[in-house]
Amino acid sequence: MTELDAVGLLCPLPVLKIRKRLQPLASGDILEVLADDPAALIDIPHFCTEQGHEFLGSTEEGAATRYRIQKG
Repeated sequence: MTELDAVGLLCPLPVLKIRKRLQPLASGDILEVLADDPAALIDIPHFCTEQGHEFLGSTEEGAATRYRIQKG
């Protein structure tokens, strides 16, 4: 599992960083992203759908949210 801390980044930076971090990963690998941008609630699942990755869900962690993505 790989982690990405995107706390403090605003749209579209979290998704751009996710795209870059997913590139070297193998299909099926999991990326966990911690973000506090309110737009990420919509942007990250939409990005996964558009790019063929599986959005595994999210959990609130204080002021941030942890998103789980499985590379397609």
